[in-house]
Amino acid sequence: MVYVNTMFLFLVLQHAVVTWVWGRAARDHGPYHHHPRHSLVVDKAALLRFKKGITEDPFSVLSNWNDSVHVCHFNGVKCDRNHHRVSQLVLNESQLVGVLSPFLSNLTGLRILWIVNSHLFGTIPREFSSLTHLKSLLLEGNNLFGPIPDSLSLLPNLKTVILLDNNLNGTFSPAFFSNCSSSFQNLDVSANSFSGEIPTEIGNCVNLWSLNLYNNRFSGVLPLSLINISSLLNLDVEYNHFSGELPTEIIGSFPSLIFLHLSFNKMKSHNGNTDLSPFFDAVRNCTGLEELEMAGMGFGGTLPASIGQFLGANLTVMLLQDNKIFGSIPPSISNFSKLRMLNLSSNLMTGTISDEMRVLPRLEQLFLSHNCFSGPIPKVLGKFPSLGLLDLSHNKFFGEIPESLGNLSRLSNMFLNNNQLSGKIPSTLGRCTELLTIDLSYNRLAGKIPSEISGMSGIRIFINFSNNQLEGPLPLELSKLEDVQEMDFSSNNLSGSIFPQISSCISVRLINFSNNSLEGKLPDSLVDLKDLESFDVSRNHLSGIISSKLNNSVTLTYLNLSFNDFVGTIPSGGIFNSVTQLSFLGNSRLCGIVGGTPLPCCKRPLCTHKRHLFHSRVFLIVFLIMTILLALFLATCCAFCFGCIVVVPSKKAQVVTEPTSPEFIHNIPRITYRELADATEGFHDKTLIGSGSYGHVYKGVLSNGTTIAVKVLHTQSSSSIDSFRRECEALKIIRHRNVIRIITVCSFPDFKALVFPYMANGSLDSRLYELPSNRLSSRSSCLTLAQRVNICSDVAEGMAYLHHQAPIVVIHCDLKPSNVLLNSDMTALVSDFGISTLLTPKGAAENLENSTSDNILVGSVGYIPPEYGLGSKTTTKGDVYSFGILVLEMVTGKRPTNDMFVGGLTLQHWVSKSYRHENIEKVVDAGMARASRDLSSKRKKIWEVSIGSLIELGLRCTQDSPSSRPTMLDVAVDLNRLKRDLCRVTKII
Repeated sequence: MVYVNTMFLFLVLQHAVVTWVWGRAARDHGPYHHHPRHSLVVDKAALLRFKKGITEDPFSVLSNWNDSVHVCHFNGVKCDRNHHRVSQLVLNESQLVGVLSPFLSNLTGLRILWIVNSHLFGTIPREFSSLTHLKSLLLEGNNLFGPIPDSLSLLPNLKTVILLDNNLNGTFSPAFFSNCSSSFQNLDVSANSFSGEIPTEIGNCVNLWSLNLYNNRFSGVLPLSLINISSLLNLDVEYNHFSGELPTEIIGSFPSLIFLHLSFNKMKSHNGNTDLSPFFDAVRNCTGLEELEMAGMGFGGTLPASIGQFLGANLTVMLLQDNKIFGSIPPSISNFSKLRMLNLSSNLMTGTISDEMRVLPRLEQLFLSHNCFSGPIPKVLGKFPSLGLLDLSHNKFFGEIPESLGNLSRLSNMFLNNNQLSGKIPSTLGRCTELLTIDLSYNRLAGKIPSEISGMSGIRIFINFSNNQLEGPLPLELSKLEDVQEMDFSSNNLSGSIFPQISSCISVRLINFSNNSLEGKLPDSLVDLKDLESFDVSRNHLSGIISSKLNNSVTLTYLNLSFNDFVGTIPSGGIFNSVTQLSFLGNSRLCGIVGGTPLPCCKRPLCTHKRHLFHSRVFLIVFLIMTILLALFLATCCAFCFGCIVVVPSKKAQVVTEPTSPEFIHNIPRITYRELADATEGFHDKTLIGSGSYGHVYKGVLSNGTTIAVKVLHTQSSSSIDSFRRECEALKIIRHRNVIRIITVCSFPDFKALVFPYMANGSLDSRLYELPSNRLSSRSSCLTLAQRVNICSDVAEGMAYLHHQAPIVVIHCDLKPSNVLLNSDMTALVSDFGISTLLTPKGAAENLENSTSDNILVGSVGYIPPEYGLGSKTTTKGDVYSFGILVLEMVTGKRPTNDMFVGGLTLQHWVSKSYRHENIEKVVDAGMARASRDLSSKRKKIWEVSIGSLIELGLRCTQDSPSSRPTMLDVAVDLNRLKRDLCRVTKII
């Protein structure tokens, strides 16, 4: 009875309180007819309390959140149809800084909560369990930490949880999955720091259709309870530490699976890592599978003979590189009628490529490099109509290059180097008009270079026919390759002269004609090659005087004329002031002063035969002694090597008698930990040149005088280890003059370091902002307009290579001035691939819906494209946006995070408005504007046109819609044209 009376009294008091609140609300806000109107008052109070926890609102998204505005009209807020409750809170790309407030839990009518790509911190509030109507929770791209609260499992209507790209950590609690509702469909916690094993309770989420766990530190085996989730369409667990055998039983229970990504884990195949049949038998049940990615896992076995009969219906991507697969390619793989990308590189595969393979009508990229394939290259490859990249390098293919490859009208990249191919280069290759790169080096090709090579006029990156047995003259048709950047025909039997029309190759930067039998004089037209940086014609039969016009080349930094028959005095000035005597070895009739030292014959004109013979004998004795000592030294090094891992194989040791020319494939000697320690004085603080969350960078000098940069990573940080692995993965297979070159990697459990060439001019960021400043002003740079255009062009060329011409598609994901390095001649190189996205199929790289993403971070504030905040994954168009910001930053001298950009104003919006409505000098960097005031009216007009071109390019690249942005290939062409025009018109700006 007491209990009943108490309850009655409670209900009476509750009724009185509610009546008083309703009456107060009616007085304050007008007539109150529905109970939900009271909830809007609570909702408004909750949102205003959330606003109080926001310390920074750069775009003023919350500017109208105040008492005078109806809550349903707040920015980012939507109410339900009858305006009874707040149903949606969407604040994507708002860049809010503050805590994720637990007061949001008072929005009990909320169905959608999206705050993407901001700077919210703190933990996910446990109070969110009050949001019983919540269906979709997206908190991607913030700074949240801690575990996922178990209380989220109490939300009965929750369908989607997207928490990727935060700092969340800890383990998955079994309680989070224990009460998994029947509506739960999508979980994405990628790019965080979760660890431990996946609890078996995940099998309770029987209606889950997408599970993304990539880029974490999960370990153990995938729980067998996953077999309960028969509706799963997407399973992505790449870049973790999962182990055990390949999850055969689990995969076989997903008949609807479309995407299976297991790459870069520690799983092995069955029967002692030798048998792949059980796994592919299980995959047989996945009839709708489109993407199979299992790269870098180290599993062994052979591909089943029937693989194409049960896996080929819908498969578009199959990545199996960097494993221990052996045996041959089953002919049934030709049944993959929808396959766009096949990568079997870096395995142990043997045998031939069968002619029984039928046409793969949609194949765009075929990677078979670094295996042991042999036999002839099958003619059937010429019947793949969509093939854009063919990489058969580093195998044992022999015989002739099939003429049928000339039928590949869409082929843009061909790598047949490092095989045993013979015969002539087929003239039909001239029909491959879309070729951007071709590498036939290190084979046994003979005969003349076909004149039909002029058909490859689209080559923009390099043509490499070096280290073959080619003969005859250099074809005049080479002059039609106007856009080629690197040309290597070294180590052949070519004869004849270097034709003057070589100057038509106006974009060439590297020419290597060394180790041939070329005769005659060097053409004076070489000076017309405005971009030429490296010229090597050593070990030929060239003669005559060395033209003094070469000293007019402002770009030439490497010159090797050794072991020819040049005569006369070596010119002075320009390149001749920076070379050494090594550039002129073996030219006994040359005279002059090189590097401040007279050549021997200049000091003693009567160089008698006896004296010459004496010197030759002394040189031979010294040569033999040095060879023996070097051999002993190398033997000792091999016996006591510390085990540093070298990314690319080194050449056999040679006595250096002439300078080493820049190569396409850099062969670097092995470097030990002890050598790194000695080079950096024990990693002393005085050699420290940079540091960050990843670790430290030291400047070092090797015993041979080579200056290097050593990037030592924090081995205690899992993100640093992942960054180390990702950067190695990218840099070991990409090579371009505008992409940083990795020398070697040293890896131990407690020490990991990457070794790069030292960049004398530091980063672009340090050159842009050299002078001191306060937060409210930007610093002016001493970079000239021409230097800025050249640097932009260099970066564009490097990015175009990564997106369109590299063996894999590389999306950088963090392009900004601090990740662009400048060498001694101010050439720009793209660096820092620690968070890049790799192995994205070309066909999907431009597709927002189908693109894959394995990035650790989205990027840096100010350079992140807007579409990433809407849930889109990384694409090449995201890099284009970042590049556009970089261009505008170089023009204006203002960072995109400058304090002036507030209230919704961004760098690109400010530039667009100011450029079109004010004097152009109001936009450009102060230092560059001052330099322009002394120009004549004609040159000032050229200056304004050039600045305008850069601004328009930057604005085009930073358009909100990815489809409206150009590709990096288009950007590179535009900048190359601007650079060329600027160079032709003036040398002063």
